[in-house]
Amino acid sequence: MKFEVELKFPVDDLSDVESRVEEMGGIIEVPKRQADKYYSHPCRNFAETDEALRIRRVGDQNFITYKGPKVDDSTKTRREVEVPLVSGATGAANIVAMFESLGFTPVAEVIKDRRKSEFAYEGFEVLVAMDEVLELGKFVELEITAEESEIEGAKAVLEKLAEQLGLSASERRSYLELILGS
Repeated sequence: MKFEVELKFPVDDLSDVESRVEEMGGIIEVPKRQADKYYSHPCRNFAETDEALRIRRVGDQNFITYKGPKVDDSTKTRREVEVPLVSGATGAANIVAMFESLGFTPVAEVIKDRRKSEFAYEGFEVLVAMDEVLELGKFVELEITAEESEIEGAKAVLEKLAEQLGLSASERRSYLELILGS
């Protein structure tokens, strides 16, 4: 079972982090707009269970993602299952129609422009995402996908990388929680 080990930091300016990532050999991709539509479950309260279900659109690509509850009090580490869907507007519309037919209801949409870089660091493949989130501001996410036995090591590596990138005051709440004011 794979876990998403993540730290997120609000920042005033992304350029300093971008420069440091490039100095470490990271290549930063061009920005891509991500539109994440979150849904509530018809029989359980995801806010209480700390779970999330979303449909993500990135250009013409569509994904459905389930995020399990956070597993600790210091990071955003959680199980994540993501499945690609049929691409294009029709593919997205079909999954929305299926969800709503099954009783799932839309909760909110999070829209962000994301620039990312992936590189090897301290024995892990690390994703550094530099986000400009509508209604929220700028953030940097550091993420490692790890097996359960690797979670503690991945957390330590992310904390070291955060320090090297000059990041502090991590934010455990998701963008959805921040938008909803939870």
